[in-house]
Amino acid sequence: MAKGHRSQIKRDRNAVRDTRPRATVSFARVSVQKACYILDAIRGKSIDEALAIVTYNPRYASEVLRKLLRSAAANAENNNGMDPAGLYVEECYANRGPIMKRIQPRAQGRAYRIEKRTSHITVVLNER
Repeated sequence: MAKGHRSQIKRDRNAVRDTRPRATVSFARVSVQKACYILDAIRGKSIDEALAIVTYNPRYASEVLRKLLRSAAANAENNNGMDPAGLYVEECYANRGPIMKRIQPRAQGRAYRIEKRTSHITVVLNER
């Protein structure tokens, strides 16, 4: 059991906030496995280098990540007052979202289930 009143516990938990600029996209129509190919390529790179990687990558997830990187850079500049030239991708990860289940008719009256996977993608930046 936690010690203290409920409001005190929430106050203590919210006092330790992560101030790094971040951007998230929820319910992206790309599976986690496919998003991780691009995320592994941009992790640790500068923001300009990461944008160049996702701009010229033919995968669908790269278009989603390009918008996400530009949003995170804008958050860093406008909300935290950071210089965009010194930013790099400190963390980037994808978590599993809900799965949309669809039915595909098959031979002899059978039904085949199609799972359309979604993901929640997060990009966290920091200054060098």
